[in-house]
Amino acid sequence: KLRGAFTGWVQRTFQSTQAATASQNTCAAEDKATSPVPKDCLVCSYNEWDPLEEVIVGRAENACVPPFSVEVKANTYEKYWGFYQKFGGQSFPKDHLKKAVVEIEEMCNILKGEGIIVKRPDPIDWSVKYKTPDFESTGMYAAMPRDILLVVGNEIIEAPMAWRARFFEYRAYRRLIKDYFNSGAKWTTAPKPTMADELYDQNYPIHSVEDRHKLAAQGKFVTTEFEPCFDAADFIRAGRDIFVQRSQVTNYMGIEWMRRHLAPDYRVHIISFKDPNPMHIDATFNIIGPGLVLSNPDRPCHQIELFKKAGWTVIQPPVPLIPDDHPLWMSSKWLSMNVLMLDEKRVMVDANETSIQKMFEKLGMS
Repeated sequence: KLRGAFTGWVQRTFQSTQAATASQNTCAAEDKATSPVPKDCLVCSYNEWDPLEEVIVGRAENACVPPFSVEVKANTYEKYWGFYQKFGGQSFPKDHLKKAVVEIEEMCNILKGEGIIVKRPDPIDWSVKYKTPDFESTGMYAAMPRDILLVVGNEIIEAPMAWRARFFEYRAYRRLIKDYFNSGAKWTTAPKPTMADELYDQNYPIHSVEDRHKLAAQGKFVTTEFEPCFDAADFIRAGRDIFVQRSQVTNYMGIEWMRRHLAPDYRVHIISFKDPNPMHIDATFNIIGPGLVLSNPDRPCHQIELFKKAGWTVIQPPVPLIPDDHPLWMSSKWLSMNVLMLDEKRVMVDANETSIQKMFEKLGMS
């Protein structure tokens, strides 16, 4: 646990030097009295595998299909475009949401059974339309805390996000973050992008997987360098070293903001993959222990030899077992490797993914 103290001061203007002198001792006493020292900071995490004591689990309630804007189009495949065009701004299918809510509740029960404290974001009506000076949209969900919140040491960083439908997603977590802040955690909100049209390549040419491969290889993505943007899920932690990918939702300006913000205590390294549609690193490159990483065989890491030379163990997870007809509107089958480590020996895995369960058992994990 990290212990921390914070003190504050208020610059006061007095009408005369005499009044300032007379008030000096009183002001100092007031400052000291209104600056409580937290007994114990609840937030302390440097990697993806240390023993988990407390976790935020998202909500599927009220989840809405994002409007079919250019950034959504670039992150989804053509066979699903009709779905977005028809249902954008409306609820996801009710039967799917009901099943998702039940599964997430069971996940919470399992975590509690393992002795882990579970916190939940606030339910919000994501169908409400909002308007800024630069765009209009409806919301999406608060199902993925990993996408928007990154913990580095005792600091919680709110990611700015890159989808217009996720602009106000942070609101679901503010109550929790304020509680953590009051317990002593640092709280940082990255610069909020305007998400104006200039942030997106309005003519991003995507028609086939081949097109996407070519564009990604050329370093071309739907997000431009107009202003910083990133999702927290494009970063993955290994102590003082943090790895990140340039993706459809994380640009170089966003990465540079993180690099400068975390320096000199942390090193931010850019890595890349043979991925036609990069968005979030944890189903591509998932660090599950000290020097131990799951590397997606369908999306090989261009810098993988550097990890091997440094003594890392690189494991290729088995092919996912999820059926081909399962609706993956904005995800891939490789969610099977996007696991939650409870500690170095315990891991939470999809109950249907028996192949990767066997892989973990061979690694001495349960």
